[in-house]
Amino acid sequence: HVHSAGTYGVTGVLSSFHPLILTAWGSDILMAQESKIRNFLKKYTLKKADLITCDAEHMKEKMIKLGVSPAKIKIINFGIDIQRFCPGSKDENLEKELETEGFNVVISVRRLEKLCDVETLIKATPLVLKEFPKTKFIIIGEGSLKENLKKLSKTLRVEKNIKFTGAITNEELPKYLGLADIFVSTALSDAGIASSTAEAMACELPVIITDVADNKSWVEDGKNDFIVPTKNPELLAQRIIFLLKNKNTGREFGKINRKIIEERNDYLKEMAKMENIYKELLNKKL
Repeated sequence: HVHSAGTYGVTGVLSSFHPLILTAWGSDILMAQESKIRNFLKKYTLKKADLITCDAEHMKEKMIKLGVSPAKIKIINFGIDIQRFCPGSKDENLEKELETEGFNVVISVRRLEKLCDVETLIKATPLVLKEFPKTKFIIIGEGSLKENLKKLSKTLRVEKNIKFTGAITNEELPKYLGLADIFVSTALSDAGIASSTAEAMACELPVIITDVADNKSWVEDGKNDFIVPTKNPELLAQRIIFLLKNKNTGREFGKINRKIIEERNDYLKEMAKMENIYKELLNKKL
């Protein structure tokens, strides 16, 4: 079982080991490859795998266009630990450390790279602060754009309301989500639902995410959360302001979100599906 249709996938295929399962991750399928050799290797790898899994319908459609039989592709979500990511009480020590006591908290958990477009969230910040000056924006993650984003926050004079935490471990993340009122993802592209979004939903947070990938299959705009266009700080700010004004609605969204993740993105349920796939392939080989 190899992950990614890139180097690891090619290595798996060249091993001539069967049955071979390939799990596509996203950019390995969705991003255009400039090299003809890489394109050839990707198609060759997909063709030679006995079975392919991915976590999004749009990825499945892309692979079908590349010549893969639909029967060979299974949708399996990566899943999250819904026992660890669940609603809980605020961590008072962390609240003091981040100086969020008495503030509304908006949280982002994406890499500080162009693809995740945290810049749009920074640009929305002054608009939110006009309505709700006692709001803190917690930006979790590392990346090559970190210093640029810090400079932007200073240029917009909102640096006092933004906390860049750097990278944290997944084990630490639940207590950060426990401080938040709203989760935001401004990504320009995703495979299936981002793990960070699913983790926030499992913690009963309302989420505002961009209209990319399969996000609309997880979020119904205005019904359980909000979907916004990419690179639209004005509309993003409007949605954040709405949820800060209507916290009961946000709590209702959060409860719906928890049920969605329990039903569709529980790690144990998804890996049970994967285990069944292993058994089916082994039985065919025997």
